[in-house]
Amino acid sequence: RSTNVFSSSNTGNLDASTFTEKMAGANFAAELIATANAIAAPGKGILAADESTGTIGKRFAPIGVENNQANRVRYRELLFKTKGIGQYISGAITFEETLFDKGTCGTPMVDLMKKEGIIPGIKVDKGVQPLFGTDGETVTQGIDDLGKRCASYYAQGARFAKWRAVLHIKDSSGATPSMLAIDQNAETLARYAAICQANGLVPIVEPEVLMDGTHSIEFAAEVTEKVIAACYKKLSDHKVLLEGTLLKPNMVRSGEASDTPAPMADVAKATVRVLQHTVPCAVPGITFLSGGMSEEEASLALNEMNKLDTKKPWSLTFSYGRALQQSCLKAWQGDDANIAKAQAVLLERAKANSLANLGKYEGGAGGDAANASTFVANYSY
Repeated sequence: RSTNVFSSSNTGNLDASTFTEKMAGANFAAELIATANAIAAPGKGILAADESTGTIGKRFAPIGVENNQANRVRYRELLFKTKGIGQYISGAITFEETLFDKGTCGTPMVDLMKKEGIIPGIKVDKGVQPLFGTDGETVTQGIDDLGKRCASYYAQGARFAKWRAVLHIKDSSGATPSMLAIDQNAETLARYAAICQANGLVPIVEPEVLMDGTHSIEFAAEVTEKVIAACYKKLSDHKVLLEGTLLKPNMVRSGEASDTPAPMADVAKATVRVLQHTVPCAVPGITFLSGGMSEEEASLALNEMNKLDTKKPWSLTFSYGRALQQSCLKAWQGDDANIAKAQAVLLERAKANSLANLGKYEGGAGGDAANASTFVANYSY
């Protein structure tokens, strides 16, 4: 006999997993909700270490490190073995190779992460492909065998996943991103999210509006709002359990080549306003991408958001790749003698972002090196 959850005897006993029977993640509901909330815990965020084999080569090239598996293992091991990193980093997104790799010490990478209190995650998309009939727009691939892959990732120890969709602002005419590109990417993100939840993985929904171009912050806000709203409509259609998801959006900023770049305080206000208009309060956390900002800019922008005295029903935190690793890589230089130095740099930046999540970052971490831009035009990985 089913229980009437609205009866007086049940008043106050409802929780986020009460109405999950018909949701995509019904079989894993409690675990999905717990994982999402653990990742979005106060003072914590995500280390995005999911660079593809080709992209990590671009990171290694400026420091003269050969892009081979042995060096990729050495570098990722450096990150995950940083003592105390779990105080600030709740989850780490990995590339498939890393999830199944072992460190030089023989310990599986997933176990190195878990030892520091970091939840292993996995990038599951297979990159973008042209969306024909548009002005150079794209849609992300990887759905066909996703269920099978998610099951194997879960068995390996991953508990969350990430899928990146890319939207382009070509100019300020309103023609891009087109509704075709918005709808196709929103639909694919929702399908991905449902498949992940059916296999026990918390999906990070990442609809990135690239900040390439000369557009204003006002136009960026208009486009970002339209994109995120479309995503949540499709997530609803696919019966995705929002309490067991995270969002990874761009911050709302002027285009990288704009003549009038917006200050971080304006970025914060515009971004939070867009989120208030679009993101349900059921979502535990919003884990921002850095989008080519310098390490310091990314921390300051996040801090400004968390300082705002306004409605923010979700954790506003970070899921940074370049904005957590750029100075760390430069400190490492591929030399084992520099591991401790590189780990100290990483820990300092992670702490800065932890404080920014709490609205308590006062600036200055990392010195001049943290002010170097991480921007790459039409970024892909």
